[in-house]
Amino acid sequence: MSEFLGKLHESAVKFPMTDIWMDSCGEEELNYGLERGIVGATSNPIIVGNVIKNEMSTWEPRIKGLIQEMPDATEDEIAWALIDEVGALRSQKLLPVYEKFNGKKGRLSIQTNAKFYRSTEKMVEQAMHLNSLGKNMMIKMPASEAGIKAMEEVTYRGASINATVSFTVAQAVAVAEAVERGLNRRKAEGLPVDTMGPVCTLMIGRTDDWLKKSVTNEGLVVDPEALEWGGVAVIKEAYRIYKERGYTTRLLSAANRNHYHWSQLIGGDLAQTINYSWHKRLNASDIEVVSRIDEPVPAAYMAQLNKIPEFHKSFDENGMKPEEFVTYGGFRDTLTTFIAGYDDLCRLIRGYMI
Repeated sequence: MSEFLGKLHESAVKFPMTDIWMDSCGEEELNYGLERGIVGATSNPIIVGNVIKNEMSTWEPRIKGLIQEMPDATEDEIAWALIDEVGALRSQKLLPVYEKFNGKKGRLSIQTNAKFYRSTEKMVEQAMHLNSLGKNMMIKMPASEAGIKAMEEVTYRGASINATVSFTVAQAVAVAEAVERGLNRRKAEGLPVDTMGPVCTLMIGRTDDWLKKSVTNEGLVVDPEALEWGGVAVIKEAYRIYKERGYTTRLLSAANRNHYHWSQLIGGDLAQTINYSWHKRLNASDIEVVSRIDEPVPAAYMAQLNKIPEFHKSFDENGMKPEEFVTYGGFRDTLTTFIAGYDDLCRLIRGYMI
């Protein structure tokens, strides 16, 4: 009988520099992941909405209680009070990991309002509130031009950030540079930075989603297997740059669509947030757990990907300017999904209010 509880557990044990996270803050999911070596977890309004639906016996009384305790509150205010409570409660499960790694791991990533993506000021204000919910919070903000400005300021104020709605090398570099500016401002004032653990998400599965969509939109014919490697190519290029430049920020892969999104990153000094269903699929797989981070994307697939104009925007460090990040198709599609998920949470609460 194997000494490991599945392939992800084996990966976490053999390659502890490659952090495995749970892309959820549900109690069942966290218990499963912690038993198998996860060192982080993710929250956002969509995830919180799913947690509430899956744990309705726990959260329905709390929704009703908040409505009574906040008689003048809007459904939005109730929604954010609930998001705060779920985040604060579930972050406590990760505290032992946080303490073990002196803040570098063991954080719960919690997201600012996706509707604030154009307002640096609003993101900063909410970020610092979310950071106050627990000592091991990590603050997610979208990698728009305004969001990247907010990341510098929030870093300066002492919060660890997680850039989200991020799919490209250009975004990853802009995020890392903003974090360095924030850290340097702290250091210049003698403020501590030793327990901070910033990350930049690359939603590589959604990068693939957008490349596939753009190929259809542009009427291109590309080897379909190559389209499973676009996000992997992007994160491997970003990883190369991060290592060369020695950025403090670490990369975080997200949005698994195939096993490459895990297996091709094993051995890297980075993190991977993986949803519960993919945790189970990968744990039950027969993929060999070996380091592949330094293996290049096969040349034949790179040749196919280079036929796609949107791949150059995704892969080239100078493929987009910060003011163009919001125009990237994956950004638009994902932000729309995040806002719709938040609206679904508000709709759920509205059903109890009205």
